[in-house]
Amino acid sequence: MRLAGPVKFVMAGVVLLLMGYLAFQIFEIKVDANLGSIFAKSQAEVEVRPTKPPKYKCNLAKRCPESHLAFKMASGAANVVGPKICVEDRIIMSGVKNNVGRGMNIATLNGKTGEVLDTKVFDLWGADIKPFIDFMKTLKDETIVFMATYDDSATKLNDEARKLVSDLGSASIANLGFRDNWIFVGAKGIQSKSPFELHIKNNKDTNKYEGWPEVLEMEGCVPQKKE
Repeated sequence: MRLAGPVKFVMAGVVLLLMGYLAFQIFEIKVDANLGSIFAKSQAEVEVRPTKPPKYKCNLAKRCPESHLAFKMASGAANVVGPKICVEDRIIMSGVKNNVGRGMNIATLNGKTGEVLDTKVFDLWGADIKPFIDFMKTLKDETIVFMATYDDSATKLNDEARKLVSDLGSASIANLGFRDNWIFVGAKGIQSKSPFELHIKNNKDTNKYEGWPEVLEMEGCVPQKKE
């Protein structure tokens, strides 16, 4: 009978240890389950979350090769929104820069270095054609020329002016008419027609805007001249 007390004490201790062990095991299982759920959710979010597409210069769809200039440009929209020219991630001409206007919008670049040489606007609806012709004649060999219309750029064009643009590689300048939209990239001294040219006629049956065709947009990679 004297051993009853110590035995009960030992048994109670054993029971407490067993309960503690079971409680720990249950807690550990729950923690593992919760952590597993958290990690599984995190992994699922990583797998489902869409990755951002890479950003190339001027937001082009792909990277330009070495020794090429990335560009994106747009013609004017009716007589409301001016044209826009971006080259190598730099906006050269736009309404925000306040250097575009009615008529022919032109940006010239050094064909070897890509340096911007000049930006010009020629009103070929209400002004004289002579300043445009004089400017075109000053272009040096290997100069890259970006041209975009806004409102109307053809009313004052004559044969001499069209020939000067054609010599830069344009195939459509001969047919550019009143309020047509046109964008073009050419070069002084080019030996073939440029692959960078879009032209849409002003046609009341197909015009997107009343009296004007839709905006033209173009992007690409212009090869630089080698030293």
